Amino acid sequence: MRVFKELGKYSSLLYQGLRSSTEFSTYRKNLFQELVKVGYDSVPIIILVGVFTGSVMTLQSAYQLDSAFIPLSTIGAIVSQSILIELAAVISGLVLAGKVGARVATELGTMRVSEQIDALESMGFNSVSFLVVPRVLAGILMFPVIYVVASVCGLAGGVAAGYFSGQVPPADFLEGARMYFYPWDVAFGVVKSFVFGFIITSIACYKGYFATGGAEGVGNSTTQATVLGCIYILLADFILAALLL
Repeated sequence: MRVFKELGKYSSLLYQGLRSSTEFSTYRKNLFQELVKVGYDSVPIIILVGVFTGSVMTLQSAYQLDSAFIPLSTIGAIVSQSILIELAAVISGLVLAGKVGARVATELGTMRVSEQIDALESMGFNSVSFLVVPRVLAGILMFPVIYVVASVCGLAGGVAAGYFSGQVPPADFLEGARMYFYPWDVAFGVVKSFVFGFIITSIACYKGYFATGGAEGVGNSTTQATVLGCIYILLADFILAALLL
């Protein structure tokens, strides 16, 4: 019964957010602030994750395909497709479930237990429009941008690792990446990043908005938002792969 109760509260919050999305003047300022926090502030860690993911993928692929009968361009094809279809979106999503999801849940949870949300509503503010809508919209809008950054950095890391390790010349890596490049791979990654952005921010908003129990309750809500965000990212990844590939 508790699962259905939680699902009902989550659905109700999303419905209120959808109805409040037309009140752009209410959340306009918060939306721009959230776009910066979700997108711009996440760029350094996404660059780091992308470069190391591409580098490790290249070195591992070179180790596994160490054969005179396999052209080196195959490594570039495997690494590029793995990054574009799966790794850039999923690993970025899991990392940002901790960074963005935890921040959002902590902010809203602190506002809830310190009665700031109640104060907003007593002054006539629509708290869902003012606090929840800009955070969810920022996740939906910025995660595709983050996916593109992670993909470019992943490919650059793969080329660099292949060159400096002497395993794969850049020309062979790029030849393989070009030969097996399909635009749908990028479109699929962008679709996944849209979904992951919604999952992470909506769950974090829900956990923070309904937080109870003081500082300990905020901590529990933050932990739950991070864990649930990671679980539902993996579940959504499976469903999207089954439906779209």
